Amino acid sequence: MSAARTPLRAPTILLSAILCVSAPTRAQSPPPEIRADAGSLPEFDPASDMLPLPEIGVDWPEPSAEDVPPPTQAADPSTTKPVEIAPLTDAQSDRRYRVAIDGLDGKEGMSADAEASIRSRFRMLSALEAGKGTGNTAQIDRRAREDEGLLGQLMRAAAYYAAEITTRIEDEPSGRLVVTLLVRPGELYTLSSVDIAGIDQASNKAGELRKSLDLKAGQPADSDKIAAGQAALRAELGRQGFVFAKVGEPKLVIDHDEHQVALTMEVDPGGSQQIGQIIVEGKRLFSARHLGRIARFHKGDLYDAAKIEDFRRALIQTSLVSSVSIKPVATSDPNVVDISVKLEPAPPRTISGAVGYGTGEGYRLEASWQHRNLIRPEGAVTFRGVLGTQEQSLGTIVRRSNYKARDRVLTGQLLFSHLKENAFEARSVTLAAGLERQTNIIWQKKWTWSYGAEITASREDDTVKATGAPRRRKFLTGALPSSLSYDGSDDLLNPTKGYRLSGRVSPELSLQGSAFGYVKAQIDGSTYLPVGGRTVIAGRARFGSIIGASAQRIAPTRRFYAGGGGSVRGYGYQKIGPIDVNGDPAGGRSLAEFSIEARIQFGDFGVVPFLDAGNLYSAKLPTFRNLRYGAGLGVRYYTSFGPIRVDVGTPINRRRGDSRVAVYVSLGQAF
Repeated sequence: MSAARTPLRAPTILLSAILCVSAPTRAQSPPPEIRADAGSLPEFDPASDMLPLPEIGVDWPEPSAEDVPPPTQAADPSTTKPVEIAPLTDAQSDRRYRVAIDGLDGKEGMSADAEASIRSRFRMLSALEAGKGTGNTAQIDRRAREDEGLLGQLMRAAAYYAAEITTRIEDEPSGRLVVTLLVRPGELYTLSSVDIAGIDQASNKAGELRKSLDLKAGQPADSDKIAAGQAALRAELGRQGFVFAKVGEPKLVIDHDEHQVALTMEVDPGGSQQIGQIIVEGKRLFSARHLGRIARFHKGDLYDAAKIEDFRRALIQTSLVSSVSIKPVATSDPNVVDISVKLEPAPPRTISGAVGYGTGEGYRLEASWQHRNLIRPEGAVTFRGVLGTQEQSLGTIVRRSNYKARDRVLTGQLLFSHLKENAFEARSVTLAAGLERQTNIIWQKKWTWSYGAEITASREDDTVKATGAPRRRKFLTGALPSSLSYDGSDDLLNPTKGYRLSGRVSPELSLQGSAFGYVKAQIDGSTYLPVGGRTVIAGRARFGSIIGASAQRIAPTRRFYAGGGGSVRGYGYQKIGPIDVNGDPAGGRSLAEFSIEARIQFGDFGVVPFLDAGNLYSAKLPTFRNLRYGAGLGVRYYTSFGPIRVDVGTPINRRRGDSRVAVYVSLGQAF
C-alpha cells in the first residue's frame, strides 16, 4: 500500500473518540466533546437515527479493489451482512430472547478491562437490551442489525479497526430465542506516530505538556486512551498558565496494511498568564478581600486551572452559594488576567430537628435555628435547644468561617445546661471561644489544630465515693484547651488504610473552695490495614491523665468516664471505672482504652466483628489492671457520604448491674 499510503483529505470519515454512538436526534445541538470519563455515555434510543460523529477526522488511504473492507465494517447497519435467522414458527407473535456475544473471550492482545468495557457499553446502548428480551421476529431482526453496527463501532473505538460482526438468531430447547453476535476482532491497531503540532510554542513547558498526553508510538490506538490524553493535555495547559490555549480534535490516519494509526492533534497554547485582581460581579455576597482569603492563589501567581477549580468548590462549600461562575478576563497587560467571580446566594436560614433514643441514655429531642450569614462575611449564628431524659440545654453559637485565612474557624458559645447522669447531676453556664483549623469530607487535611478559652460556673451533685453520701458543690472552672491532630488515613468517615494521631491538653483552674490547678491530657491513635479486597483490620488506643489534683476534688463534669458507643462497646455510657458504694460511676483521673475490629464489606453492606477493652483509674496514670472487655457484631450500610453503623455489644466480664446487651447507632465508623 505504498502509493495509497499518502492521506487523502476527501473523503474524510469521522470516527468517534469514545463510542461512535450518540443520543437520539431531535434537533440536537452539536455532539459533546470527547470525554475521558468512560462512564459518562449518552442514553441510546433504538428507534432513532445515529447522530453525526464527533470531530475526529480520519484520512483514509485511497483503497484498491482488494483493500475494500467487507460490508460488516461499515458504520451503517444497512450495509452489514444479512442477519442469519433460523426458521421460526410464528413471525408475528412476541418471543422471549437472550443476547450473547462470542469471540471476545481470550482474544490475544485484548485486555480483560477492554473486554469488560466493550461488554458494559454494549449493554448500555444495545437496542436488543433496550427491548427487555421480548419482541416479534421483525423487531428482533431490526434490533440485531442496529447492534451489529454498534458493536462494530465499539470494536473500532477499542482499536480493532478490521473487526467483523455477524449475527445469528436461533431457537433454544426452552422455546426462547438466543441472539448471538459473533465477533472476529482481527488485528489490534497501534499508534505509529503521535504528532502534537504547535506544542513547541510553549517553549520550556513543551516537554511537560507532551508527557501529560501519555501517548506513545506502539500503544494501542484506543479512543478512550486518546480522549483521556486530550483531556489531560487541556488540564495541564490550564495548570501551566495557558489560559486561552486551544486543543484541536484528534485526527487519525489508518494504515490497514500495517495495522497502524497515525495520530495528529493541533495545539495553540498562546501565552502563559499571571493572575491579576479578583473582580466581583452581580450580587456582592462576599467582598474581593474575603474571596482572596478563600482562594489558594494570590496576585502575581501563575494561572492554575486546578486552583481555580479548588476556589469554586470552596465557595460552594460555604453553603451560602447556590451557583458560582468564575472566568479569566483579559486585561490591558497581555500577560495578566483578572479573575471574575459571580455568585448566586443560597437561602441562608435553616431549621432542623432530631429525635433519638440510646441504651442507657434515654430519649432526646433537639431543635435548632441557624442563619449562616447573619454576621458578614460567613458569620453563622445558631440557637439550639435539647430536651431529653438526661440533658436539657439552651444555647447560642457564633461561628465565623474562613476567619482571616482559608479553613480557619472562629467560634463563640454561651450555653445553659442541665445534665443528669448516673455519675452526677450538674446545672451549669458556660462561656467559651476558640480558633481552629478544621477538616471536612471535601478537603480532608493532614494537620488540624485548635486552641481556646472557656469558663464554666456550675452547681454539681455527686456522692462521696467512700461512703456514698450525697453532696452538692459549686465550681468556677477556667480552662485553656488546645489540640493537634494528624490524619494520614484515606477517608474521613470510612478509612481503609493509614493512621491517625491526636493529642489534647487543657490546663484548668478551679475556684471550688481554695483555688487549685491541674492539667487534663488525652492521646488518641488509630490505624487501618487492608487485608484482601474487602476487609480492613482497624485498631485504636486511647490514654488519658489528669495531673495536679485528686479525682474527688475535681468537678465531676471534668473527670474521665468510659463505656458506650465511642468507648468500650457492650457497656452502657459511663458504666466502666470506679464506682461508689451505691454502684454509681465516680469517674477517674486516668484512662486506657483499646479496640480492634474487622470491617468486612459486601457491596453496600458490611459486617464488623469487634473486641474492645478499657478501664478508668483513680491514679494519675493508667495501671492497665482489671480491664473490662466488650465484644459484639456490627452492621454497616455504606452510603455516598459515609457508612451508617449499628453495633450490638455485650460485656464479657460484666459486673452486677451491667446490661447484657447494648446497641449503638451512628454515622461513620466507630473510629
